[in-house]
Amino acid sequence: MNHTIVIIGSGHMGAGIAAIFSAAGHTVVLLGRDVARLQARLPAIGALAATLQPVHPPGPLLAADLNEWNDWGGVALVIETISEDLAAKRALFADLDHRVPPHIPIGSNSSGYGIDEMTEGLGTTDRMLNVHYSMPAHIVPMVEVAMGSRTSLPLAEGVCRLIQATGKKTTLIRQYIPGLLITRLQHALMREALSLVDRGLVTPQDIDDAVRFGFGFRFAALGPMAQKEMSGWDTHVASGASVYPSLSNISTPPACVADLVRQGRTGMKSGAGFEEWTPDEVAAFRQRYEARLQAAFAVLGVAPD
Repeated sequence: MNHTIVIIGSGHMGAGIAAIFSAAGHTVVLLGRDVARLQARLPAIGALAATLQPVHPPGPLLAADLNEWNDWGGVALVIETISEDLAAKRALFADLDHRVPPHIPIGSNSSGYGIDEMTEGLGTTDRMLNVHYSMPAHIVPMVEVAMGSRTSLPLAEGVCRLIQATGKKTTLIRQYIPGLLITRLQHALMREALSLVDRGLVTPQDIDDAVRFGFGFRFAALGPMAQKEMSGWDTHVASGASVYPSLSNISTPPACVADLVRQGRTGMKSGAGFEEWTPDEVAAFRQRYEARLQAAFAVLGVAPD
């Protein structure tokens, strides 16, 4: 069934999400304050949608002024993808609270702010929730849907079904937790990894190799909970009794990475992190990364979008 999906923002995340819904046959309306810029983005988004092996003919892509557009007939979902600025998000949700008919779900792609934090004091918070796509949105299969304290469960489940119909997997988090699920699990890993690097026990390359070619190698085929079901929770409890006490419990990122950030060495985007990066090296790395992600679909047992 063709719906209209409204995306606010046209950065990398907004463009990727727009391509996903267009590829699924939905009409997609991009809203922003610079309509000319939005319109200039449409051909690239359409080309991206065409690469996602659409089952239906791609849906139309439209651009309109955020402050003027008010045609909510047939709209099934609104997703904001603006920058991670809490004040700006609060202002946007306050505007949408009045303008968008109350039966239409409104989601935020943010994982850094919970929907309660962005919508405090508004009148229609029962239809507002976090709808978080991971980068790159058009490839990563999982989408996190997180409810706020007042979000309607049936509405959240309906949003999950709408997203699943585009070929994505969803996880429904019944109450926002900082970082949602994916980022939270990543930080648990990174806390231990960076602590080991900071202590000089291993190198960043050692960490990457241990994850990619060790336990991480199994995770595309089998998640950690199912893997322990297979290997046995008794083994985990016995091993954890000796490992848990030695795990890092630091509450802030360690000096090895905090110092890099203070020096402006923020990774590929600045040309240096733990390693030095030239523009050509970055381009080649990103190309290899996307190729590996596409190849991972065969292991996951699902088709790419």
